[in-house]
Amino acid sequence: MTDPKTSLKWYKVLDKIEDLPEGRVTTVTAKHQGICLAHFEGKICALDNKCPHQGGPLGEGSIENGLLRCPWHGWDYHPCTGKAPGYDDGVATFPVEIREGSVYVGIEEEDSHEPTVSDIMVETMVNWGINTVFGMVGHSNLGLADAMRRQEQKGNLKFYGIRHEGAGAFAASAYGKLMGKPAACFAIAGPGSTNMFTGLWDAKVDRAPILALTGQVASQVVGTGNFQEVDLVRAFSTVAEFNHRVLSTSKHSELMALAVKHAILKRDVSHLTFPDEIQETAPEKGEAAQTPEGRITPLQISPPGESLDKAVSMIKSAKRPVIIVGHGAKFNMEAIIAFAESIHCPVMTTFKGKGQISDHHPLGCGVLGRSGTPIASWFMNEADLLLVLGASFSNHTGITDHKPTIQVDFDPLALSKFHKIDCQVWGEIGVTIDLISKAVAGHMNTFDQRPEIEERWHIWKAEKQKRLKDNHGKGVSSIAVFEAMNQLMPEDAVMCVDVGNNAYSFGRYYESKQNTFLMSGYLGSIGFAFPAALGAWTAVGKERPIIAVAGDGGFCQYLADLTTAVKYEMDIKVIILNNFELGKISKEQRAGEFDVWATSLHNPEFAEYANGCGALGIKVTEKEDLADAMKKILDHKGTALLEVIADVDLI
Repeated sequence: MTDPKTSLKWYKVLDKIEDLPEGRVTTVTAKHQGICLAHFEGKICALDNKCPHQGGPLGEGSIENGLLRCPWHGWDYHPCTGKAPGYDDGVATFPVEIREGSVYVGIEEEDSHEPTVSDIMVETMVNWGINTVFGMVGHSNLGLADAMRRQEQKGNLKFYGIRHEGAGAFAASAYGKLMGKPAACFAIAGPGSTNMFTGLWDAKVDRAPILALTGQVASQVVGTGNFQEVDLVRAFSTVAEFNHRVLSTSKHSELMALAVKHAILKRDVSHLTFPDEIQETAPEKGEAAQTPEGRITPLQISPPGESLDKAVSMIKSAKRPVIIVGHGAKFNMEAIIAFAESIHCPVMTTFKGKGQISDHHPLGCGVLGRSGTPIASWFMNEADLLLVLGASFSNHTGITDHKPTIQVDFDPLALSKFHKIDCQVWGEIGVTIDLISKAVAGHMNTFDQRPEIEERWHIWKAEKQKRLKDNHGKGVSSIAVFEAMNQLMPEDAVMCVDVGNNAYSFGRYYESKQNTFLMSGYLGSIGFAFPAALGAWTAVGKERPIIAVAGDGGFCQYLADLTTAVKYEMDIKVIILNNFELGKISKEQRAGEFDVWATSLHNPEFAEYANGCGALGIKVTEKEDLADAMKKILDHKGTALLEVIADVDLI
């Protein structure tokens, strides 16, 4: 309430006087004003809570010999007058009233908020389409966090407070992979910022746009060994394509616009760090937030005529071509599949591209390579031409270099990166496929390979049925888990995959329908699946089911953020293959003729842990119980976890 005689506004800060005994102090808040409330000589008094020397919280101090002592450096003040005996300094006081036993403090009405540098930059970020932030608020980013809060109150931004900054960076990376546009991750100076590195590298090597925002200690102490001081511009120089410290002299809205523009166009990491003294300063007079209008070019690049003509000629001559798509072709699959259908051409994917064509499509051949099916490798080996779209020729995929090959990519450096390619086509994949399709229409004489694809799937499914019978009495086999998923998973679910044996089995045994898959591709970082599910849910969780599949080793990396999923009522389903071992590493040790060492794991009861966090947790030890438990998990409204005790040898 406001006092009509003055400009004071009164706030109840204590329900009962009895809650503050004689001779004690406590911290209370009136609006945004921190107050040290003291009960001294029968009187309730209110002081500014901030000691003028180092900002120590006086409400955490104590009254000794009639004086209030600052808890940080021992300076004394009178509990009611705020004066420091023997000195000219002191702290401000506020009027107090007791009303029906409750304590009220009167403070001057606050001035209306004036925009800060942080406000201008966050509004620019939102205008450029970044409306999702994963992070942790702390002492060196409070001004920037407050600007985000204002945008969230306006409905322009959603902030997700996570439990570990690494999980936030992975969530933002997954968001970028899924949506093709950036989300932001956010941290304090020092350790909060360095915790984000792994997730940022994951985004960088998988070409996912991402924006990293970090708080920083005051500029004058950077490089002096100050508490939590790390030179973040130098630290981020290896991972960030765009990497700047915000200065008082910066063109602030332009700096943010360039950061987002680099992330989008380069499909890379942009980083801005905000020194503490900059965050709440006023921008230059007249500076306003920017928009992307007139600032970004269309990306539909047509290929050079010479390479396009060569590609068309090679395709016209082919009898048994195959199409191999990688993650870089993710947003062009409708045109690619239409072209494949027009020439009856098999389509297979890299592991990162899993699900970009359904395994139930007449031309779908599954995943190629170490995580793949014998169907894909058989058709690659029988082909007389490979048309490779948005893939990198990694060892994991194993695209042969012994077949005539056309490679199409938006990045010229990706073309012929590892070996000579017969025909390199630099261009946007959707545009290139459309041009090729029109050029070859009516000029093809390819074999119809669909009957062979059907036959090969029949052979592979028969083999899987044989493997389903394997039982060593040491837990459920991986194939049983993924066969149950084949029967029960929603057709349009977003599937977040970890690394390790669980991922290899996922790629090999799970038959995609209309699923989208997210994984830590080139970095191969353990722990990716669950934080990726957080990011996926923020992007499409209201429209599509979100599933995370992880091993016990991977889930333990970020299991604390299960509480984040519960807090924000995320409908995420987590399936954990628990074999109490880093099984893939044990396998590699044996293959390298090493002793198996340091790969055993001591795990919590994951299902009980989930229940303790407020999610639903169910544990399965027998194959016969798998389907019913999985149904219960999928039917549950909210976060749910299925723990499957798995046999490490049955992968």
